[in-house]
Formats: sequence, C-alpha cells, structure tokens
Amino acid sequence: MMESFDLYINGQFDPGAARFDSLNPATSEPWASVAEAHEAEVDRAVEAAWQAFHRPEWRNMTAGARGKLLLKLADLVEANAAELARLETLDSGKIIRETRAQIAYVAEYYRYYAGLADKMEGHVLAIDKPDMETWVRREPVGVVAAVIPWNSQLFLSAVKIGPAIAAGCTLVVKASEAAPAPLLAFARLIDRAGFPPGVCNVITGFAERCAAPLTRHPKVDRIAFTGGAETARHIVRNSAENLASTSLELGGKSPFIVFEDADLDSAANAQVAAIFSASGQSCVAGSRLLVAESVKDALLERLLAKVRTIVIGCPQQPETQFGPLCTARQKALIEQVVERSLAQGARRLTASQPIDGPGFYYPPTILDCSDCPQAESVTRELFGPVLSVLSFRDEAEAIALANATEYGLAAGVFTQNLTRAHRVTRQLRAGVVWLNTYRAVSPLAPFGGYGQSGFGREGGMEAALEYTTSKTVWLRTSDAPIDDPFVMR
Repeated sequence: MMESFDLYINGQFDPGAARFDSLNPATSEPWASVAEAHEAEVDRAVEAAWQAFHRPEWRNMTAGARGKLLLKLADLVEANAAELARLETLDSGKIIRETRAQIAYVAEYYRYYAGLADKMEGHVLAIDKPDMETWVRREPVGVVAAVIPWNSQLFLSAVKIGPAIAAGCTLVVKASEAAPAPLLAFARLIDRAGFPPGVCNVITGFAERCAAPLTRHPKVDRIAFTGGAETARHIVRNSAENLASTSLELGGKSPFIVFEDADLDSAANAQVAAIFSASGQSCVAGSRLLVAESVKDALLERLLAKVRTIVIGCPQQPETQFGPLCTARQKALIEQVVERSLAQGARRLTASQPIDGPGFYYPPTILDCSDCPQAESVTRELFGPVLSVLSFRDEAEAIALANATEYGLAAGVFTQNLTRAHRVTRQLRAGVVWLNTYRAVSPLAPFGGYGQSGFGREGGMEAALEYTTSKTVWLRTSDAPIDDPFVMR
C-alpha cells in the first residue's frame, strides 16, 4: 500500500501542485506518493514565513518561550524516532540500525538550541564618547530558506531549524526530491509542537520549479544549504537576486591518515566506519586512505578481512550493516568512475562481482591508487562506498597528499604520538579533524569546511549567531543642546 505525504504551509497540510512517486532504493519500486511544490506553493510558503516573522505572536515571543517550543519538538522527535527511522530507511536506503540511533540523537540538537535561545546576548561598548551609551543587540535575520539533502535529513535539518528558531527566525525547509518522506513526516511533529502558523514550513519539489524560486525569492533573508558543489553554485547565483546571506555545507574528499605507530586494529575499524557506514553516502566519508608505507600491507590485510564480513542486505533488517545507494543515478556514476580509475592504473583489492537482486546496491570497494594518485576515484567525490588507497614515506608527504584536494571538510589522523597529532592537525586544511576516531558529532561542536567544502558553520553557538544580525544602538546621555549640526559626532 502506497503511503502519502503532503507539503506543510502556514500551519496547513497541502496536496501541492502535482504529485510524484518516491522509490524504495532496496527494491527500486514506488512506495510513497509525495506532494510537489511549484512556484505558487513556494511563494505561499515564503509569504507565510514572512507574515509569521512580522506578526506580534512570534515577533514578541520571548526567547525562553521559543526555547520551550524547541523542547517540546525535541520530545516529539524522541517519542517518534522509531517511525521517522522507518520512513528514512524506506525512502533513502540507509540501514535501520543507523537511522534509529541518529534520529534519537537528533532530539539533543533541539534541546541544545532550546537552551541557547535566551543566551544569545548583546553587549555594551566602552565607547570613546563621554556623553553616549552604546550597545549592540542581537536580532533575528528574518526568513530562512533551509535546503536539505536526502542523506541524514532529520539531522541536517535540525542543525538549521534549531538555531534559526532559537534566534527568532522563521523558515521554509525544502526537502530533497530524492527521499523527501521523512522531512514531510517531521512536519507533522512541528504542527503538534504548537509553533504559530507559518513559523516553519516544509516543502519539496524539483530544481527549476521549487529550489530556484525559493532561493531567489525577494523575501528570503538567509539561505542555509547542504548538498553538492554544483547545486551550490546555482544557489549562489540565485542569491544575487535577493542578496540573502548564505551558508554552504558541501562535500568532501576527506583524508584518513594512518601513521606507522597507529593502533592498526582501531584504525581499520574507524576506516570501515568512515567509508562504508551509510554505504559511503556521507559528506565526511573518509574516502582517501593515506597510510605509511611500512604498515600499508598490515593495515590493508586487516581492512580487507573486515570488509569481507560486512553484512549486506535489506536495510530494514536490524542485522544489516550495508544497504543500497539512494538512487540509480548515483550507482551508475560510481560504476563509471571506478571503471575509469581502473583504466587509469588503480588496482581493485575487493571482489568485483555485483550484488545480486533488485535495488541500487554497489559493493564495498577498495582501490589501491598508490601508482596513480591522480586517478578519478582519488580526486572526485563519489558519495559512495569506494575507498582509494595511497601510501606515504614521511609526515611531510602525508600532509601534502592530504591537502592535495579542492575540498577541506574533514580529516582523520591515527597516531599515538601526541606531538605529531598537534603538528599535523595545525597543517591540515580541514574544518573538522578527528584524532584516533572518526565520524563523531555533537550539537556543541561547530561543523563546516574550507574551499569547495563550503563556508559557514553548523552546530554550536557559532551557528546560532549566523541566524542573527547585530543592531547598534546609540543613546545620548547629555541634556545640553546639540551644537554644530555639520560636524560628525
């Protein structure tokens, strides 16, 4: 039986201008009917957010009251985590054991930002004029367009919705047209939490009819985007129309560096997590293994043994460790890039046979690219379960290889030498560095990258302040008449 999901605009569920089917990646069959927003629905959603931002009900709500709404939303997310996980697994193919754990933790992001709501303080300036008091207020930036990708969408929306609401903004959240069901189901929790109509709207649709009119809309004040670099370029061009402030959390080609003194068993486990969790469909996937020549064979032996035991299967089964890719297009791209990389000199270390059965499955793949460091699998973000291996002779070469990319999102470093860990961390061009671990997150920690990995940060107080703007207030404390009007004070 097909499930059905509608848009959420101005506190009402909306059937949309059209509908489309969402496919189950494990079977490649339709499983849900989804409402599609066109330009008229986009305009209504932005107008609803704009009106809500200016209504006294929201504008005059205290920061503490906004925090309480976020706390209620957190409780609803926690109570409904199992259902949200079921939907995300059905729609995106992510394994159920990961979606359950991740969505349960999403509630902590809303609780964190609920606590920050009344702590985004202004400050008084020690101004250099004796007859003036001057202070700076923090005020919400306005209407936010939050554009969310299909992977980890409950998490990636929380790091936008949480700080935006805490700051006093209103939002239009645009779910990816690939696997949009979990966010549209999440809109039902927003409705139950009691937010005023129009404060948080949730829509989905395709690029030209939905994303483009949203990101260039004249009443959008800020765009928060997570996704690919090519889409980001379109968004930046669209933002030239409304001059909205923009943050971009894009992809990466993250290095995973293993030095000769590393705990190889721990490093092998972390590398499996870094590239084969979520079938490699993560912006921080550790897709480039840089390993010291002296321990390369020993690490690969451990790594290949672990890969051979990965349980591949239906993502809805709790024992499954590795599920399908989200779309047929993504699978086809990975197949093409791997074949070209083999032609460029890469050597496949894992079995090459495809996974039998329906769905968009691609097997865990390791390519030794030590003799072809410019192979396409080394340089291109694949967003899939493909690990490219390079070796290095010394620390300087490891750092050079790690930084030899246009991306700069994340990096992993495995060493038991504390001074080396500090030296290497300082020299890595990456927004997040994990030392002797990988893929750890927290609402307290800022997240973002350099270069083609985007700009701006999500998580922590730093992210919350990006949803505010500062207002400087001058108060003249003298009772004496203003003298010369032609002289700047």
